[in-house]
Amino acid sequence: MAAHIAGVDEAGRGCLAGPVIAAAVILNPARPIAGLADSKKLSPKQREKLALEIRTHALAFAIGQGEVAEIDAINILQSSLRAMARAIDGLAISPVRALIDGTFAPQVSMPCTTIIGGDASEPAISAASIIAKTYRDALLVALDDAHPGYGFAQHKGYGTAVHMQALQALGPIAGIHRFSYAPVRASVRCWA
Repeated sequence: MAAHIAGVDEAGRGCLAGPVIAAAVILNPARPIAGLADSKKLSPKQREKLALEIRTHALAFAIGQGEVAEIDAINILQSSLRAMARAIDGLAISPVRALIDGTFAPQVSMPCTTIIGGDASEPAISAASIIAKTYRDALLVALDDAHPGYGFAQHKGYGTAVHMQALQALGPIAGIHRFSYAPVRASVRCWA
């Protein structure tokens, strides 16, 4: 039996709103997926196509989430690492090793290897990057429906000019915006 290695990455660390999402993916060596790359380098259409292929052909994949309240309570790095651990623990197949994009590894029961730029160089991490990004983007589109006027479907929670203008005009949303982030705190002062 082949040793299963999981690729792990997150999406949404730098956002002002929404959860941080991590994904863990164990690719099937018998079903290689062409075109895997860092999700940020792909168009939304390419990401969606590849996400469907990954979900269909991977041996296993799982999502881990760090909610806004957790991010504000323990900081984004720690919440990201917990989300990664949740994703790894959620896999239907237990990996023998995890390849983690970046410089920090979550606390899990198997060995981890951190790889700076791993989402561009390791196919399993690329796959995790795509799954995390597409899952998070879908959450932010749903938030846009629930909270019109903020432009979540457009900027996905990042601190764009449109988002900053909405924060100034409408104020931050409890449970959606990360109040531990300086731009969100600044917008609270505008509304105090």
